[in-house]
This record gives sequence, C-alpha cells and structure tokens, in this order.
Amino acid sequence: MKTNLLSFFHLLTNLGEKDVFKSTQGRLTRIYSGLLILFLILFIMIVYSVLYFSILRNQETELETLVKQEAGFLEDYLTTNEKSDFRGIENQEVVFAGVNQLFYYVVNSNGEMIMGNEADQRLRSAVLNSLNRRGLHEGEILKETLHLEGNGKGRGKPGEFFQREPDRDIRLIIASQSIYDNGHFVGKLFIGKDITFAYQLFHWLLIILLIIGFVFVGVALFISAAMSKKAMIPISRAFTRQREFVGDASHELRTPLSVLLSSLDAIEMTIDTKKEEFAGKLLSNMRQEVKRMTSLVSDLLTLARSDSNIIERRSETFDFLPHAEKAIESVESLANAKQINLHFDAPDTLMAKGDPERLSQLLYILLDNAIKYTPNQGEVWLLLSREGQELCIRVKDTGIGIKKEDFHRVFERFYRADKSRSRQMGGHGLGLSIAKWIVETHEGTINISSEIGKGTEFTIRIPLKK
Repeated sequence: MKTNLLSFFHLLTNLGEKDVFKSTQGRLTRIYSGLLILFLILFIMIVYSVLYFSILRNQETELETLVKQEAGFLEDYLTTNEKSDFRGIENQEVVFAGVNQLFYYVVNSNGEMIMGNEADQRLRSAVLNSLNRRGLHEGEILKETLHLEGNGKGRGKPGEFFQREPDRDIRLIIASQSIYDNGHFVGKLFIGKDITFAYQLFHWLLIILLIIGFVFVGVALFISAAMSKKAMIPISRAFTRQREFVGDASHELRTPLSVLLSSLDAIEMTIDTKKEEFAGKLLSNMRQEVKRMTSLVSDLLTLARSDSNIIERRSETFDFLPHAEKAIESVESLANAKQINLHFDAPDTLMAKGDPERLSQLLYILLDNAIKYTPNQGEVWLLLSREGQELCIRVKDTGIGIKKEDFHRVFERFYRADKSRSRQMGGHGLGLSIAKWIVETHEGTINISSEIGKGTEFTIRIPLKK
C-alpha cells in the first residue's frame, strides 16, 4: 500500500511522464464513477428496505385486524348462543376466510384444538408443532417458514385419482387473540397468512434493481469519463503553456548566459588576477555561478523537450566503449578532487543501439551523482556488459546511500532527500529525472539498490533490438 501511494505521488509530481494526464484522468474517472455508484447502491438499499418493511408491516397489520375481528365474532357467537365454551360447535364454520388466509385454529383452555381449517391438509401438524415449540404471546406476530413434503400419486375410490401435491416452502405469519366470555378465558384463536408472494415480489424487485444498477454502472462510467476529460482540459492547457514557457525561457536564456561567460573571459584577460586578487576572486565566483546557471538552463531545456510528445532521439548502432571512456575522463578531475578511486570495467568492444549523445549524457549524470554523494577517499565503479539482447550499465559507489522509501522519489524533479546536504554538494535535483527520461526514450529500465552508509548501485538495461 505504501509503495502504491509513493508511485501515485510520483506520477503527480513528475510532470515529465508521458502518461501523467492519462493516469490523472483515469483517477478522476474512478473517483467520479465511484461516487455515482455509491449513490446508486445507497439508493437501491433505501428503496428495497422501504418497500420490504412497508409491505411486511402492511401484511402484519392486516393480520392483526383480521384476528381481532374474528375473535370478536367468536365472542359474540358465544354470547348470542348463551354458551360458555366451544363444545358442540367443533364442526361449524364460524371463522370466515380472509385474503391469503392459510389457516385458522381455535384452541380451548385445555390446549386442545376444537375447531379449525386450513388451505392445505399438510399444514396442521407442521403449524401445531411450531406453535408448541416456540409459543406465541398475545399481540406477537410469529414469522415461520414451513417445508411441506409432497405426497405420492395414487388411487382414491375406484375410477378416481387424486393429484400429487409437490414439495413447497411456505412463508407465513401467525397472529393470536384470546377469546373471553364474560371475562372468563375460553380459548385462543390462531390465524396464519401466506406471505410467500411478498418474498417472491422482493426477489424479483431485487433482480430488477440489480439489472438497473448494472446498466447505471455503465452510464456512470461513461459520464465519469466525459466529466474527467472535461476537467482535464484547463489542466492540459495550463501544462502546455508552462511547458512552452520553460522551453522558450530556457532557450532564450542560453544566449545571454553564453555572452556573459564570454564577457567574463574577456575581463579576466584584461586584468592581472595576481595583482587584483579581490577582482580575480569575484570573477571566479561569477564564472562558477554562470556555469551553474548554464547547466540548470540546459537541464530545464532538456526536460521541457522531454515533456513534449515528440521524442528527439537519434537511433544508430555504434561502439559504446569510446563514449564511456570519454565520460570517465570528464569526471576524473571531480573524483581526484575528493581522492575517489574510479574503476572502469568493460569488454573490448560494446556495440549499442540508440542516441550516442543521450547515452553519454546518461553516463555523465550517473557518474557525477555517484562522485557527488561519495565521501572523500571512496570508490566509484562503472561496469558495462552485454547480457543477452540488452546493454547493461551499472554505476556503484560507496556513498551515503538512499533510503528504501526514497527509491521512487529520487527521480522526481528538484527532489532532495537531505536538502541541506544536497545544497552543499551542488546540483539542482534534475539529473536523475533526465537520466530516467533518457532510459525510457530508449525503452529501457533503471533500478536502484542501496543501503544507508554503504553505497548505492544504479542498474540500467537498454534493449539492443526491439
């Protein structure tokens, strides 16, 4: 997770990446579509829950009303016929069937069923067993799912057949109401209502909502892509203007800096620096800062070109060894100033394919970086080899090392792990960004292995054939 976050922030900060806009637009699309889908999920849950509880509650209310009405009717029957119990009326249909009413049972004060009826004869034993097992208090609604076993097919009377009843699961709710005669308890009425149809309705409702949800997900992705694309327009324009400004400014600054450097050389030739020690020191400092500014402008111009969609790179086959030797010679004075031992190991010939100037710049950046962050009397190695169809470049040092969490960030522009130490050592924090760009334009890879206090190794692999 931490590596993923570092990669994401690297994409945001390193605007030189060619796919930065595509990555940002993709992230915006995911955010927009995620919000829309979250809203859809909440909407489906609310609609389904409201319908579920309202329909079930309506069924329970109807059953409560029905059982009270029927209990009242039985009490009126006892009063009208001047009876104190239900003896003698077991076979009389005194309870009316309601809508979806599955059964009714009347139980006397001794717990014996004295009358009742059901829509399916298989219900009686299952319902009575459930009531005896779970019980039912006054005013309570019991929800029950019963599995009714099917019966076999056979003959009734000669010449008659009875139909086979299949297995079925029934969802029902049961309500009860006590029956009193002049304040004396005489029995209890149980009525069950079939609500299987309601659960079937919920099932189909959920399927319909899910289908609508899948369709809406596609619509949400389309809308999110359009919204993110529209949101990226001003960002893209601003980035284009910034890139053009950096490129134009860097290009325009190169000429006055060259003129300034030439003017400093001319001034230095007209004075005797030995006699004018203070003036000589000023000229030396000015020359150093102008060179530093020229290097920075050159790096900015290189990165401005890297940000464009046009890759300015030659592609030719050449011997890489002379270029590597020249790079070693160019940094040898820097290494000698810090008493750093430079080691170079390469085959007699090493054919490469790419842009000689860019690959030479890559070597100089890596060697300069290794020397810069290696203490005095340290070691720096440049190892070149061919591994299969790849050119392998390794630059090792015995420097201060890089923290593992900074591996991705060292390629960001102007990034410094230790800002105070980096300023003392010089540089602008652009070298490794340019190095990474050069490697990627050659369709290669660059990897880091490092240990704090022991050194760092950069490994570059560049394919020799596409």
